[in-house]
Amino acid sequence: MSETIDGLTIAFSEDGIETTKELGKQILSKGAWTTILFRYQDWDNAKQAYGPVKYSIRRYQKRNNQYWQKSKFNISSDDQARKIVTILSEWLEGSEKS
Repeated sequence: MSETIDGLTIAFSEDGIETTKELGKQILSKGAWTTILFRYQDWDNAKQAYGPVKYSIRRYQKRNNQYWQKSKFNISSDDQARKIVTILSEWLEGSEKS
């Protein structure tokens, strides 16, 4: 939880290891409900290295001057991300013709 949008992060450390490393952050909407798209990598303990890049869309609700995570959707691969982009692009193109 955080008091500011800038303070919201997906980064997480455990036992001195950054187990989730934030690579990027884009704020999609602000207000009582805030939506943020994160780009990140998880630490793979077996390989002692970070795994592939992943993405997460997270929704936060501001209550009592704090942002509380309410939901999340993780995009687990570049292939899945490309499919989402392609479908949204097609839908948006179609809506412009309507």
